[in-house]
Amino acid sequence: MFMKFSETVEANRGNISWMNNLRLIAILAVVALHTASPLLFAYNSVSVSDWIAGDLYNALTRFAVPVFVMITGALLLGREYDLFVFLRKRLGRLILPFLFWSLVYITYRYYNEEFVFTGKIWTDVRFVLHQLKTGSYYHMWYIYQLIGLYLFIPVLSKFVRNATEKELLYFLAVWFFAMLFSRPYLSSLETAVDLHNFSGYIGYMVLGYYVSNKKVRLYGIELIAALLFICLATIIAAGTYYRQVKFHELSTYFYEPLGPFVILLSASALIKAKNTVVKIAQPIQVFLDNASKSTLGIYFCHPLVLNFFELNRITYAAFNSIVSIPTIALACFLISWLLIWVMRKIPLLKYLVE
Repeated sequence: MFMKFSETVEANRGNISWMNNLRLIAILAVVALHTASPLLFAYNSVSVSDWIAGDLYNALTRFAVPVFVMITGALLLGREYDLFVFLRKRLGRLILPFLFWSLVYITYRYYNEEFVFTGKIWTDVRFVLHQLKTGSYYHMWYIYQLIGLYLFIPVLSKFVRNATEKELLYFLAVWFFAMLFSRPYLSSLETAVDLHNFSGYIGYMVLGYYVSNKKVRLYGIELIAALLFICLATIIAAGTYYRQVKFHELSTYFYEPLGPFVILLSASALIKAKNTVVKIAQPIQVFLDNASKSTLGIYFCHPLVLNFFELNRITYAAFNSIVSIPTIALACFLISWLLIWVMRKIPLLKYLVE
């Protein structure tokens, strides 16, 4: 009888501080990504050096959302759940913040005159409901993705809990090739075989569970993962610049979150974080563990802070873009963190940010 992979990993579930630290790095990367992204759409109006800076920071931070999903898989898969208890707990904690921040962004866009209300109650209600259905702001797509993943976790967890290591690797291999043979990559080799059951972000969850629990005794694995990350980020940045020059439009060929380049980039980031041993004083680690609980709130609110910066002309153009992008991103991260910290201290508001 083959041993289940889950039977070999129970002892590894103790220390999750490295995941909390990685979660903080990932949310900072999200903020940096959204700070740099406007440059990519302004190819004809910014200097080449500024555009390349935006491209570089985009490449370096593309791991962010996939890492969030992998951490979710690492923490939640492989456990036994009561279906309705799990859904009530996870979705219950997510729906209220989702509704609150969706309404905040609808109000913000109305204030900015991006749309107007007609004054007809039913028409305006339908418009708001449509915004809730499709997403009220550009970053909210991840919340819809997360809701879908939560719905699938009780089923996927049962598979993961009973799968052998070979079966997990089989799933990940088919998932990777399903992504590789989809648009815009090797779609010319696509056949009538339907591999959609292996597609999407569920692969990241299984990958996160496997990588976080797999014991690998390989000398220098931390360095190998770091070099792989740097090489992939370079390929993503250089490839995007090449296609921009060739086609005179922004190409997401190398940026696709479910493409092979970002999958490998994200996996290398997780492997690097898992195998990096950093001695952090206990009080500081407790602080970081607590701060990681604010990442969802920071994700919700950071576009408002970035927009405030832009209104006050605090943008990449303030000084050299290589320096200004990470500086603005860090400032946005800290202000967002402070806002969420304050909200978490207020009894009624804390349920809107965590």
